[in-house]
Amino acid sequence: METVADKTGLTKKQSEQAVSAMLDRVLTALQGGQNVTLPGLGTFSVKATAARTGVRPGTSEKIQIPAGRKVSYKVASTLKESVNG
Repeated sequence: METVADKTGLTKKQSEQAVSAMLDRVLTALQGGQNVTLPGLGTFSVKATAARTGVRPGTSEKIQIPAGRKVSYKVASTLKESVNG
């Protein structure tokens, strides 16, 4: 949080509260099925996964994996370009 505090002029406690509030908002949006775009960073989304049969490692036992949801992330092109030079 020191970096956030230094760049924003907020105290460390205020910086922690601001970052925590942002992360809570992102989590709430994803739980509601909404996409979250952070400009220059990327887009988070929730995708449904189908039920499927899997294999337990070590025993080769077939198991049923239930349907669910997973978080997906697509990196922003500006971030990708800045990392790759």
